[in-house]
Amino acid sequence: MNGLSRIQAIFGKELLQLKRDKMTFGMVIMIPLIQLLLFGFAINTNVRHIPVGLVDHSQTGLSRILVQTISATQVVEFSEHYINVEDAEAAIARAEIRAVLVIPQDVSQRLARHQTAGFGSPPASDEETSRPVAQWIVDGSDTMIAGAIKSLRNMPLAELLNKPVNRSTPTFEVALLYNPEQRTAVNVVPGLIGIILTMTMIMFTSAAIVRERERGNLEMLITTPVRSIELMLGKIIPYIFIGAIQVSIILGLGHLVFNVPMNGSLGQLAGATLLFIIASLVLGLVISTIAKNQLQATQMTIFVLLPSILLSGFMFPYDGMPDIAQYIAEILPATHFMRLVRGVILRDVAIIDMRHDLIWLTLFSVVGLAVASFRFKKNLD
Repeated sequence: MNGLSRIQAIFGKELLQLKRDKMTFGMVIMIPLIQLLLFGFAINTNVRHIPVGLVDHSQTGLSRILVQTISATQVVEFSEHYINVEDAEAAIARAEIRAVLVIPQDVSQRLARHQTAGFGSPPASDEETSRPVAQWIVDGSDTMIAGAIKSLRNMPLAELLNKPVNRSTPTFEVALLYNPEQRTAVNVVPGLIGIILTMTMIMFTSAAIVRERERGNLEMLITTPVRSIELMLGKIIPYIFIGAIQVSIILGLGHLVFNVPMNGSLGQLAGATLLFIIASLVLGLVISTIAKNQLQATQMTIFVLLPSILLSGFMFPYDGMPDIAQYIAEILPATHFMRLVRGVILRDVAIIDMRHDLIWLTLFSVVGLAVASFRFKKNLD
């Protein structure tokens, strides 16, 4: 048998092995397919329909027309109405909305002064003519969201007024909360905690049961009185401390090197992080009970990691994604932790005010641990 024949024989063997390994073959198809769908449909840097609130002190027909004119741009979508600015800012802190438009009581006079001089408008002082029509209060922690709303600052109102306007004065005043300097690191570093924990925690435990099987340790476990749930808990507890070390490194260096503020309570952050670490470890255990070897476990980890990075709001705004992508993102623990960690670190929000994310992570951990325990059987099969 010559060299070419031997290569052909090995080639045929590999094809046959790949054909039999349906999990690996499925990953070969699914990973590029999901990446294509994510980047083609879900990932959108041109943010639209940002959920915002409204505080209308004017309550006039003109203020309602102003809101309709802004809505027509499709950049924002007015989803909530508030009586005062304090309630609106609290909603921004809880991430219920991303910004609020505050319309002053004298919006009619401001619009009149916003017209170009010489069209019948009454004379006004320089201070009066320089006053914007209304004010945007924006969550500046997400630079893409803030940039999209800042694009409305010089929004033309000629159609609303049916007259030329004074373009030397901004239409809206924009106030940025939490990150007025628009530094990317302020948004990235807290989100990086979620991505690093997702990557390492799932990777550590996704091969836990598979590794025991490949090393032949399952025979020993069969002869012990260890229960499935006890084995699962024993597998994840050591990695909780590893996750705590990683969080300390990221937060410490982020504060020292990039001057990322720590506005919230460390206790609140520890509680949210602990819950997310447990959820990620449990997800890894579920993968470990499904995979038949460590290669499959690694492939399935990548399969989960890609959507966690792209759909959780770490790289691209969650609000810019289509509904189907948001539904998928809500399943992933990283999406909920991303809201929690940014809320605590940047906006000093109590995690109880984001109870929806806490409840989801808790349910995910409990159900995942039950599934992993149920799927694990103390036998060689």
